[in-house]
Amino acid sequence: MTTWFPVVVTLIVAGLVVGVMCTINMLVGPKRPSEIKGEAFECGNPPSGSAWGRFSVRFYLTAILFLVFDVEIIFLYPWAVEIRRLGMFGFVEALIFIAILAVGLIYAWQRGALDWD
Repeated sequence: MTTWFPVVVTLIVAGLVVGVMCTINMLVGPKRPSEIKGEAFECGNPPSGSAWGRFSVRFYLTAILFLVFDVEIIFLYPWAVEIRRLGMFGFVEALIFIAILAVGLIYAWQRGALDWD
């Protein structure tokens, strides 16, 4: 039980802070709703079109590519920390890993996944 006590205390304090902040916001915050404040906001411009419009798949593809390459690059950090202990074998493994990433990037680039036109 002693190992979980700090975790429980942290959760209780975090819950209290959130509750106090929300209560203060409800008590002190402005309460003058209007038609203009209720409208959707698009970077300072009046909304154009329906909010249920379809987006191009390219947005999602770019986001997924970013996440994939970002997560793959994170795998290089442990390798960089242990490079001396891994020696030449670890270095060659990292080069193969980077080469696979490069091939994936070149493939996505050739298929037009990174083009915005």
